[in-house]
Amino acid sequence: MSGQQNQMERRMRLAVFDLDGTLVDSQARIVRSARRAFRAAGLPPPAPQAVRRIVGLSLEQAIAALLPRPEDGLVTRIARAYRDAYLADLAEQEVDPLFAGARDVLDALRERDLLLGIATGKSRKGALRVLEAHGLLDHFVTLQTADRHPSKPHPAMLEAAMAEIGAEPETTLLVGDTTYDIDMARAAGALPIGVSWGNHPPGELAAAGAVRVLARFDELLTVIEERVR
Repeated sequence: MSGQQNQMERRMRLAVFDLDGTLVDSQARIVRSARRAFRAAGLPPPAPQAVRRIVGLSLEQAIAALLPRPEDGLVTRIARAYRDAYLADLAEQEVDPLFAGARDVLDALRERDLLLGIATGKSRKGALRVLEAHGLLDHFVTLQTADRHPSKPHPAMLEAAMAEIGAEPETTLLVGDTTYDIDMARAAGALPIGVSWGNHPPGELAAAGAVRVLARFDELLTVIEERVR
């Protein structure tokens, strides 16, 4: 193994990805499901932009953020209606597609011997459904979900991913599409990288502390190469 490869192994050991808005183009389904859930609860549906702002949070926290007065019983009722609406939507339409270039980059990172992980606001069941549908489950050595940890931007998911495989913060990067992802990475001491095609605008990701906001997925390979020069 070359000296540069040895250095990369020391510098970048673990690459953790968000799912919705980062790897998977799920925006339309999430917006539809949220609006249907609010209607089912007899409430005016939130604006699509408002729904996109809360993608990445755990479901209950996201619902609470959309309510002017987030009472516990109401949050639980809408969250239940959201799950029902999401499953009904899945029955009508196949799983959400991957963003362009995502699979190629994941394959390339595995070939470079980087370990890959997921940190998502989805439940474990939902994350497994998406990864299995795309034949990607075996790409990831650690899977951290919102039903087993505090919601982003709390660093628990990323800290658990690092602990699970023995990676240090300085050898870990996090790729996400929201400021919640960037804040989580910074809180955990990992390298925060944003993407321009997700739910929060690139300028907000940069302002939150993203060291780079990718315009295309394959730019991630260049970012990793630059870290070892």
